[in-house]
This record gives sequence, structure tokens and C-alpha cells, in this order.
Amino acid sequence: MSLLPSNSHSLSEEEIDDYSDGTVKLRNPNIELMDQDILYHLALGNESHDLKEMFGDIKFVCMGGTPKRMDNFAHFIMNEIGYKLPAGMQLQDISAYSYRYSMYKVGPVLCVSHGMGTPSVSILMHEMIKLMYHAKCRDPIFIRIGTCGGIGIEGGTVIITDDALDGQLRNSHEFTILGETVHRPAKLDKKLARELKSLASADDPYDTIIGKTLCTNDFYEGQGRLDGAFCEFSENEKMAYLEKLREHGVVNIEMESTIFAALTHHAGIKAAVVCVAILNRLNGDQVNAPKEVMHEWQQRPQILVSRYIRKVLAQNGQLKSLLGHQGSIKSPRRFTFVQQESQAHD
Repeated sequence: MSLLPSNSHSLSEEEIDDYSDGTVKLRNPNIELMDQDILYHLALGNESHDLKEMFGDIKFVCMGGTPKRMDNFAHFIMNEIGYKLPAGMQLQDISAYSYRYSMYKVGPVLCVSHGMGTPSVSILMHEMIKLMYHAKCRDPIFIRIGTCGGIGIEGGTVIITDDALDGQLRNSHEFTILGETVHRPAKLDKKLARELKSLASADDPYDTIIGKTLCTNDFYEGQGRLDGAFCEFSENEKMAYLEKLREHGVVNIEMESTIFAALTHHAGIKAAVVCVAILNRLNGDQVNAPKEVMHEWQQRPQILVSRYIRKVLAQNGQLKSLLGHQGSIKSPRRFTFVQQESQAHD
């Protein structure tokens, strides 16, 4: 049985209504008592940087695994929304001094790499949620863009996650806090998922579907692969497991969705997961698609997400050329200290 600390529970409908001003709330009274809140893994701090000036206009936080992928997405979305940099300037990695995650700001869109697996995503999510809080962002939408293994669907298919399930097919993420087991609902916004699905075009040369996503803690044995350093099950056992998943409505496997869904839901943030399948696991474990095909496939979730961002900005009258700035240093002394503290956490 899960033991749930009194201050660690899922959001009720009443609590979500309490966030009607759109701001992001924290479930940690200690933050306000601190002299400075250093976001170590982003190389930012609420006293070293003017976070409201830098990020107060953020409406979309888009996350993906690798720095390169999010660099590519930042430049892609910049063209899609008509964002303009001052002459002679280039997009800058705001978190370059962290050496862990990359972050690019493109007008109201923040593009951030989250690494691989739930621990890496968990660290980033805590700091991104605090960043939204300190910046006083209103109604930010978080979207994870990634790759996955399909189950019964072909490579290149775009999947929007309906429910994120753990290795035991529970729609929650399991935490161990102070030695106790805590389960938090891994809920994504179903209306947002439907909105994203509605933006799939009949002209797209691939399918876009909604389905359940299995999130594992391991790339090899946890996903029933036969090609890891260890494998103590047969191919028949693997196939029986994958068929069981398919019968349960699971259409893809990845390693980040439950923690992403659990933490955004716990913070009252609307969120979605959009991935592209890079293979059909029923046909094997190795990715055999050529590099150029893989590159084109990985653009597909980005295209769908960009359509959504463009639609929302257009509805709000914000889809126009934007002249942005890269940041604002509040205290040079604290700025240097934050850089040193971030580097010290190698």
C-alpha cells in the first residue's frame, strides 16, 4: 500500500480552480524563506537574474531529450512563428553554464533538453516549475517532444499520449520520499491531446494517433529487448508481453512520460506528450531506418506542435514578428555565484 504524506497529494478539481489566475503554484513553503533559490541545473537564480523580465512572457515550454534536438526545434519554431532576433544576434543557450541541459527562448516559446529517463526529467521538471513560478508565468503549457518504440504501429507514426502508464500498467508515477512509497497520478490534459490530434492534416504522409504510452525505467530489459547486456527471457516471452501491452491499449514505449505527467499535474500545469515511433517493436529491437529517414521522422512531432503554437498565438493576436532579448542580469555578483554553484555540481 502506498503511504501518501499529508502534503503530497494529487490535485483535486477544487485546487485546480484555485489556480484561476493562471500562475504556477509551488507545494513548498520553504522556497519563500530562502535568501536565493538557485536553479543549479539551469544556471539560473531568482536573485541573480530577473526571471520575470527574462521569462514572464513564456506560454509554451517544449522539452525533448537531446540538446541538439531542442536546438533544431528552437530554430524551426523561430521560423514558424516569425520570431526576429536583433541584427547580428543568434539564439543563445541560456543554460550553457550548467553543462547539463540546454535552453533556448524563442519569444513565448521555451525549448529545453531534458536528457534520458525519469531521473533526468525529474530534476529538470522541478527547476522548470520553479522557474515558471519565479517568472510569474500565466497558464504555461508544457509539451514533451520525443521518440519512442511503437507496438503494432509502423515507424514514422506520430503518437499523442492519452494515458501514461508505468511498468505495472498503473496510470501513476511511483516516488520514494523519506523512505515511503508515494504514487502521484500521471495525468495529461486530454483536451489538449484532442486539440493536437485535430491539427493532423489529411495531407500528412503519415498517421497521427492517440493512445496509451508505457514508460519504463530501462531501455533494455525493462522494455523487453533481446539486445541488452543481459536477457533472461525468451523471444516468445517477449512477444507475449508486447501482445499483452497491445491488448491493454498501449501503442508505444518510452522512458519519460509518467514523471513528466505526474509533476505537471501536481503543479496544475496543462501538458501533453507527442512522440514519433522509430520502429515497430513487434518486428524487432534494432532501429534500421536510414539516418535521413530518422531525421525526417523526428521532425514530425515538431511540425504538429508548431501547428498548435501557431494556432494559439493566432487566436490571441500574437502571431507576428517578435523582437526578443536574451536575458537580464539582476545582480552581476550573484550571477557569477550561480555560475560557480552550477559548475560545482558536476
